[in-house]
Amino acid sequence: MPKKPQSLTPEELRWTCDPKQFPFKTTDEIKPLEETIGQERALRAMDFGLGLESHGFNIYVLGESGTGKTSTVKAMLEKKAVNENVPDDWCYVYNFADPDRPNALKLPPGIGAELKIDMDELVESLKRDIPKVFESKDYEKHRDEILDGQQERTKALFYRLEQKAAEKGFIIKKSVSGLAVVPAKDGKAVGHEDFEKLSKAERARIEEDSRVLQDRLSDTIREARNIEKDTKERINALDREVVQYVVNPLMNELFEKYNKYPEMVEFLNQVKEDILAHSEDFRPKEEFAIPLPGLKIPKIEPTFERYSVNLLVNNKDTKGAPVVIETNPTYYNLFGRIEHRVQYGVAMTDFTMIKAGSIHKANGGYLVINALDLLRNIFSYDALKRMIKNKEVKIEDVWEQYRLVSTTTLKPEPIPVDIKIVLIGSPWLYYLLYNLDEEYRKFFKVKSDFDSRMPRNGENVEKYATFIAARCKEEGLKPFDRTGVAKIVEYGARLADDKEKLTAQFSEIADMIREASYWAGVEKNKFVAGEHVEKAISEKIFRNSRIEDRMRELITEGTLLIDTDGAVAGQVNGIAVLSLGDYAFGKPSRITARTFLGEAGVVNIEREAKMSGRIHNKALMILTSYLGERFAQDTPLTLSASICFEQLYEEIEGDSATCTEFYALMSSLSGLTLNQGIAVTGSMNQLGEVQPVGGINEKIEGFFDVCVDRGLTGKQGVIMPKKNVRHLMLKKEVVEAVKTGKFSIYPIEKVDEGLEILTGASAGEKKPDGTYPEGTVNYLAAKRLKELARTLKDFGKAKAAEKKKEENKS
Repeated sequence: MPKKPQSLTPEELRWTCDPKQFPFKTTDEIKPLEETIGQERALRAMDFGLGLESHGFNIYVLGESGTGKTSTVKAMLEKKAVNENVPDDWCYVYNFADPDRPNALKLPPGIGAELKIDMDELVESLKRDIPKVFESKDYEKHRDEILDGQQERTKALFYRLEQKAAEKGFIIKKSVSGLAVVPAKDGKAVGHEDFEKLSKAERARIEEDSRVLQDRLSDTIREARNIEKDTKERINALDREVVQYVVNPLMNELFEKYNKYPEMVEFLNQVKEDILAHSEDFRPKEEFAIPLPGLKIPKIEPTFERYSVNLLVNNKDTKGAPVVIETNPTYYNLFGRIEHRVQYGVAMTDFTMIKAGSIHKANGGYLVINALDLLRNIFSYDALKRMIKNKEVKIEDVWEQYRLVSTTTLKPEPIPVDIKIVLIGSPWLYYLLYNLDEEYRKFFKVKSDFDSRMPRNGENVEKYATFIAARCKEEGLKPFDRTGVAKIVEYGARLADDKEKLTAQFSEIADMIREASYWAGVEKNKFVAGEHVEKAISEKIFRNSRIEDRMRELITEGTLLIDTDGAVAGQVNGIAVLSLGDYAFGKPSRITARTFLGEAGVVNIEREAKMSGRIHNKALMILTSYLGERFAQDTPLTLSASICFEQLYEEIEGDSATCTEFYALMSSLSGLTLNQGIAVTGSMNQLGEVQPVGGINEKIEGFFDVCVDRGLTGKQGVIMPKKNVRHLMLKKEVVEAVKTGKFSIYPIEKVDEGLEILTGASAGEKKPDGTYPEGTVNYLAAKRLKELARTLKDFGKAKAAEKKKEENKS
């Protein structure tokens, strides 16, 4: 009889955290966690990326959901930024030379806000004081003197012209077309009929004198206009002179205050010159009456927005460098926009309606963006790369190029940027961008890779406790006692699927902390104990396990054919893992094999039906090559065999059923029956070594639950790869069943070990002559293969002889 294989002990089925290792009674006694756990690689990469100021060393933070990427990035940036210099303010001001291209001004933090207030106060002071100057008696006296002088000079000009005309017998007469020189007699104009009665010589003289006087009239009018122009210039000079009494003191204060900033001084000079040139804008305007009772045209108030300051970025109250997290990275949210107001059905804008984007606000600091959100928003990603490349941010109407009709809009001066971009996203998105976008590699050269697992050592277990304390304190949850903390740590190991690891997906841990606190509250407990954590875990499973329970019902009632006792040849139970996204569970499947005469080899029915994936197909080829190496050294492997997953209605993928398929095939060849109470999972290679598989806990628990529903007999169990033992974190019901001898778990390293467990017979090792010991599984399989080969050969000879006989007859 073969030696009975050793099953795992209860202690090997899961790791248990000892509550006594914690020096506290509850988490209220320990200091909450203030750092990130188990992400040394990612944190070092972040430190490197944040410390290196060279162009293009922006950061992409990648990792699975729930590993604390966003919270860690935010905490690191805020800690670093608080000790850095506060960036400058940025303002947009009116461009007096080109109004459609507002100028950008850079000022020290806080100065921009002061400038805005100062300019607003300047305008208010001018609106108040300049009208008073124009209403003063002194101004009116000087203005009247200038106007009176103009009138006197103009009157003298026309008086001399009239005297000259009178001497020649002409008068100056006003007409629709203006002034004209006409012949006169006794001070009255000569009519056309009277003019025709004159002699020819007299008419010629009058016409000649009229031409000379008309030229003289033109000269007089021209001279009068020059006098009027000179008068206007003198009045403007007077206006400028009197306005300067108001403007100069106000502007000198600003010049003195902002003389350190050359761009600001230049702007103030332009403002001063524009005020002096347009002083009439500050005079009060009158309302115009129209001949409709009760209706007045409102007076048109001049606008002084050109003297305003659009404070785009105000860092007056900023402490350190800014850290901006943009949760909705649309183009306009990132790069700013130019707003419009509708007036009389027309959309209008000016430089005061330019609004900052996240990049402006983060300039001189850090900007954090979710990579997937960035790519979802049209124009944003390309514009961000362009901004990094050119080191400047432009505010543009991005839809302008797509309009049928081009419209006039503002083109604000670009603003230089010095900013560190941090993208946060998934690993697949990182590698997609890296491999498909060459520019991405130039602009995001630092990868901060967050791991989903970390070593289970004393330090990390202690940090788990401080993490629990932090969640309880920040969210007002009930404190955990030692047993509660221990169960949370065990839950972390289960999520990691490894006894020697803990999960770093702390969003899952945080959710379990909240749920356990809730159940402790339901039971009116002041502290969260281990039993409350177990309650939370079981309730979470119950909420998500409807489909698993339904599958198990179908097996129990016999709709899905699964045997958990007895022995059948060519039939064995495999275990697959079904993942629904939020929940995964193990589902037993019946695998059958049939062997018969032929040369088709091993046929995978799922492959023929196109219901298997490439990895599964590869695994079956490995199985075929292993059979050939074992049994076809001196005899061809001449057989036809079919392997099938019974009642499989979806595609199958993976290699974890390779061992199971091998056992079904060997049973069919040898004729030995397989124990139906033992399920199998495991991959194998061409050397017959059993390789580890994924989802080992779910697989074992899935078959165990089916056995519980059918009734535990003590002969049931699971064969699994020995290399998966470290991944076992089975639920306590399985551990208890193993402890009482009602269920067994067998770790194997070679496929032959599983044969012995399932058949109860020795697998048999190959002897030097290439044969196997009589009565062993391999002996029976080899014997059957030789019989098939001999039969096929004899059949071939008989068929050839019959064919030759037919040819001879013909």
